[in-house]
Amino acid sequence: MRTDMEGFDAGHTGGAPRRKPRRLSLLFARLAAEADGRITVAEIVDALGDRSFAALLVLFAALNLLPLPPGSSAVLGVPLLIVAAQLMYGSKRAWLPRFVAEKSVPAEQFRSLMNRLVPRLVWLEKFVRPRYWPFWRRRGDRIIGVMSFLLAVVVTLPIPLGNWLPAFAIALLGLALSERDGLMFAAGSAVSMAAALVIAFVIGAAGVATQAALGWMF
Repeated sequence: MRTDMEGFDAGHTGGAPRRKPRRLSLLFARLAAEADGRITVAEIVDALGDRSFAALLVLFAALNLLPLPPGSSAVLGVPLLIVAAQLMYGSKRAWLPRFVAEKSVPAEQFRSLMNRLVPRLVWLEKFVRPRYWPFWRRRGDRIIGVMSFLLAVVVTLPIPLGNWLPAFAIALLGLALSERDGLMFAAGSAVSMAAALVIAFVIGAAGVATQAALGWMF
């Protein structure tokens, strides 16, 4: 399985004008249509090619937005951490360790997930286009990597209702990176701040409740 990704380097900002990249929703839809047997994470990364950082951030973040079984966020958060860390350190292509890359799902299950994910991406992509990008060359990649890494840490933590906003923020940041959209980056940053406030409130409330319970018991 291979998708033609020539000309889709998310880190390229100079030289001749680049071809308008294909929407991520179309890429994921094509991956689902071409899936046969079992599809591995390694096959997805290979098919996405040079655009894998933005696409993988969006993919794994968006999967955390779906109603999945409890504990799924801890599993799906690990690839987010790895991809964000590489983006933060300036890697040019995403790499995943074998224990992640070899994870696979049946083609039908993958298509079912994409059938739920792609319509949400299509809606979001209506608001994404290249504009007002405030960063020079790959500086934006590193900044988004740092932000996504911190948010991915929260996604993996067992905080009740604590992973949705951080995952949504990562998805917005990934979309911003894919199109070099400064306004979408601003939206992702705003949601990141909101997520931080919510998590701080949840942790603070849990601390107060724990102290109260201990005081009542002892």
